[in-house]
Amino acid sequence: MRKQRLSAILLISICCASCTTQQTLYSWSDYERRSFDYVKEDTEKNLDELLESYEKMINQQTGSRKTPPPGVCADYGFLLVKKGKTAEGVQMLKQEIALYPESATFISRIIKKLEE
Repeated sequence: MRKQRLSAILLISICCASCTTQQTLYSWSDYERRSFDYVKEDTEKNLDELLESYEKMINQQTGSRKTPPPGVCADYGFLLVKKGKTAEGVQMLKQEIALYPESATFISRIIKKLEE
């Protein structure tokens, strides 16, 4: 009887411990909604709202890694270039390489094309 009670308590403890919330690696802000709006309707207003979402993800990261998610700086840089802010866009592409070195091969080629 004592073993059953101890087993039940142990099982309940394990179940309760596994239900605790863990902080995610990255916070995405309102990216999902903004990117959907922009893809749905490519307007200047939607682009500006998406850029604001990227800025928030990059500058106010609340995830446990405290860095932007992979690809965010690169995508933000691409949109800045599209908006005519090439220097800022290239800077964000370089930040992507600094944060995620595995992207260097691909992103470096994009930077090279932009600087030509």
